[in-house]
Amino acid sequence: MQTSKSREPLLRRPAVQTLLASLLCVLLGLLVGYIALIIINPKGATSAITDVLKNFWTYSKVDKQLKHFGSTLITTAPLLMCALSVLFAYKVGLFNIGAAGQYVAGAGACLYCALALKLPWFVCLLAAVAAGAILGSISGFLKAYRNVNEVISCIMLNWISLYLVNTLLSGVKNPTGKDTFTIASQNTGAMLPTLGLDSLLNNKNVTIAIPLSILVCVFIWVLLSKTRLGYELRATGLNKNAAKYCGMRDRYNIILTMAIAGGLAGFGAAMLYLSDFEQWAVTQASVPAMGFNGIAAAFLGGLNPIGAIFSSYFIQHITRGGAALTSTGVYSSQTSDLITSVIIYMCGFVLFMKQTLNRWLDSRAQKGGKS
Repeated sequence: MQTSKSREPLLRRPAVQTLLASLLCVLLGLLVGYIALIIINPKGATSAITDVLKNFWTYSKVDKQLKHFGSTLITTAPLLMCALSVLFAYKVGLFNIGAAGQYVAGAGACLYCALALKLPWFVCLLAAVAAGAILGSISGFLKAYRNVNEVISCIMLNWISLYLVNTLLSGVKNPTGKDTFTIASQNTGAMLPTLGLDSLLNNKNVTIAIPLSILVCVFIWVLLSKTRLGYELRATGLNKNAAKYCGMRDRYNIILTMAIAGGLAGFGAAMLYLSDFEQWAVTQASVPAMGFNGIAAAFLGGLNPIGAIFSSYFIQHITRGGAALTSTGVYSSQTSDLITSVIIYMCGFVLFMKQTLNRWLDSRAQKGGKS
């Protein structure tokens, strides 16, 4: 006896639709980027777009390939956490555009604990999660009790957190530059453990961030799909009044959702900065792009925690590959940013592609029924 799922057409299955929509968005993004390269310099366009896709494979030596692959993984972990932050809130009916500010808060908390207070890595990690959660819960509180749109409050908190963190970290700035001190020079105990991954990938900054972030993805998937709390959170997002009528704590669920989302973004910041891969520039006047790129990674992954793993890696893969274009001397640094930003922008159309596919399937079904 066939089940309803087995009789369902292949193109109607959500997983297949997400995969096809994601692939189409990626291909369109690459096509637009390729056209831009042709306009700038037709002769080098093909090799340039190939280098973007190859990333670390452009190097001939294995040790360099491993090192640059490790660098891609280092930046994938924080992007994955920001993607989880966005999709977790979205599953509960909230749009957490404040992942960028929560990421900033997490960065400020972990770096201050590491450089100023000389605390161990696990305390710094928890401080980053707490800072992001507190910032997220502020937006959740305003939404729950005053019905303030979370997009508005998150955008304002993004900039507030940026300037507060710049002020906070100015006390641990290297006097010879604009960046904070390296953790390795001030407090090696604050660096995330490597568990031998640094030797394996020939990159001293590779830590447990990647396996840890994958475990968090699995945990979030289980929380949303397999637990009572996850059901209540999703029910609140679908219809707050109905959830309240059923005895669910609608306000509490909204605040909790934004706190968890904020904690995930803060966790991502700690994964990057506690690896000492880069330092915080206390003079920066713009919010880091990691939080905003998390929106694209979340939608490219079909708003699924497991899908976000692959989409986050892909975005960082092309970002690192695009950065290599500047070494050729033919294209400027803005060119590589243009290519990656176009591809990332196209990733936001995954849901639109799925809706278009469903409308096309519906029209075909109607025509088949009439005939």
